[in-house]
Amino acid sequence: MLMNSQEYLQIVGDIKSKIKRSQHKAMVAANSELISLYWSIGRVLNEHSAWGNKFIENLSQDIKLDFPNARGYSVRNLKYMMRFFKEYPDLEFVQSVIAQIPWTHNLALMEKVLGNTERLWYLEQTLTNGWTRDWLVTQIDNGLYERQTLVEKTSNFQERLDVPLGNLAEQTLKDPYIFDFVDYRDGMIEREVERELVSNITKLLLELGAGFAFVGNQYHIEVENEDFYIDLLFYHLKLRCFIVVELKSGDFRPEYTGKLNFYISAIDDLLKQECDNPTIGLLLCKNKRGMIAEYALRDIEKPIGISEYKLFDKLPKEYEDVLPSAEDIERRIGMQIENDDA
Repeated sequence: MLMNSQEYLQIVGDIKSKIKRSQHKAMVAANSELISLYWSIGRVLNEHSAWGNKFIENLSQDIKLDFPNARGYSVRNLKYMMRFFKEYPDLEFVQSVIAQIPWTHNLALMEKVLGNTERLWYLEQTLTNGWTRDWLVTQIDNGLYERQTLVEKTSNFQERLDVPLGNLAEQTLKDPYIFDFVDYRDGMIEREVERELVSNITKLLLELGAGFAFVGNQYHIEVENEDFYIDLLFYHLKLRCFIVVELKSGDFRPEYTGKLNFYISAIDDLLKQECDNPTIGLLLCKNKRGMIAEYALRDIEKPIGISEYKLFDKLPKEYEDVLPSAEDIERRIGMQIENDDA
């Protein structure tokens, strides 16, 4: 019997998928076992905390003697295990929830986030978006939890979209957006900001959040033989809709919503397919002027969100030669280490 090449490729694809699923399950199981082990060690250490630091130091050395290739049993990490047990005394909760992410992620959450509600939110975001430990730390430092859950957002999503979609769109919106990869300059206009955002498209997509796919900038549409250009156009894979983004370098003005409303209507007619949800607009300003923005949205028919954005404030020229550079700091730290070792 001759081998069918198409059938063979399908079989190969199926087997590869099975292997990947199995590897993932093995990794998850191994991580869960490690987290449970660290929890149980933390419990023992807490039960004998009266023995003092010398006990932990001796324990670390003895573990390394019997398990020379094992990592993770330094004095510092053993102390983290003690804290881990204190933070999460319920083993069932640890195994079912906390053990879903690696130990290094958990350390970052313990170090940087106080409340369990916020920690669980970051844990869910990590699992959903596949965040590395470094990116998790970046999002915590940039206050993503506050920007997506605590800040009162300005939009009409709840009124203009069906309930599930409106809720999801509201959760997707941030305020403010942190474009710290854009160097701010006095007198910077919208087109310059847009150019820098597009030239750093990967960082822009990471800040916008999971699901954003870049369609184009200065996206051309034609209505009654007249040309119009949309600052930024995206498609959101979770919301299943186009997102029109307009950038403004200054404060919000009520007339901005009318223009954005027009662009949304045009995209709904020109690009939107039957399988797509209604197009959403996002207006980004340096200052959204909350009450004015709320009034401007009240009678707008299309779904629009208004958020502020922050740029990186570059040092004035006169200070650049005064303050040490990153290389200077690294060199000085290196010299200090050498002196300490001497």
